[in-house]
Amino acid sequence: MKKVFAVMSIVGLLTFANFNGVMAQDATTTEATEQVAATADSAAPAAAVAETAAEETAAPAAEETTKSFHQVLKEKYIQGGAGWMTPVLLCLIFGMALVIERILYLNMATTNVKKLLGGIEDNVKNGNYEAAKELCRNTRGPVASIFYQGLDRMDQGLENVEKAVTSYGGVQMARLENNLTWIGLFIALAPSFGFLGTVVGMVQAFDDIEVAGDISPTVVAGGMKVALLTTIFGLIVAIILQIFYNYILTKIESLVDQMEDGSISFMDILVKYHK
Repeated sequence: MKKVFAVMSIVGLLTFANFNGVMAQDATTTEATEQVAATADSAAPAAAVAETAAEETAAPAAEETTKSFHQVLKEKYIQGGAGWMTPVLLCLIFGMALVIERILYLNMATTNVKKLLGGIEDNVKNGNYEAAKELCRNTRGPVASIFYQGLDRMDQGLENVEKAVTSYGGVQMARLENNLTWIGLFIALAPSFGFLGTVVGMVQAFDDIEVAGDISPTVVAGGMKVALLTTIFGLIVAIILQIFYNYILTKIESLVDQMEDGSISFMDILVKYHK
């Protein structure tokens, strides 16, 4: 699972680098286009300038209706400032990498406990404990691992078997909850970075007011809009990660219930057929 997390992180970082490269390329293309347009406007006659101005006025309206979600997202990212939007984006990348790793691990840890207990009971009834252990070895998931630890100590008595099942159950529960602390950290960091960017943007907006010497809506609105974008993106990232975090917790609770119920049934089988 660590390899899965590493691969997800690398893919996310490559996507982030490609995203920034595309933004830089778009900025360069825009500057070149503006320079060419300015040269053409200065050399054109008055009638041509008026016609070009009319076309340019209609062009943005057409572009706004055809902008994709990716283009809008990219524009908002640039407006929010790469210095504060980048930490929020990294929280999303690393947080989702951990979320995917946990979901894959928990799905692989799911076991058909009823079927496994039926196979163990058939073997234990016939006194074939080695076959029951082999069945547990060939079954994935924490429940099968717990049963194996219990069967491996059958020669030490049922009391030691119960202790082994209880102790190893705690170990498996800790493994199920691995990396949840880091996911919680990214959930807290994403809006924190957003709020910090907003506060810094508000300070810059007040600096602009001080320099301009006037509290005009134009001076205030521009800075406040840029500042609030970081908060919006931070909250969106936190909401996305929180939804997956709660799903993971629900999945863990379900597996823990399986482990507890299965352990009780497992001990009942051993007590019933142990000689």
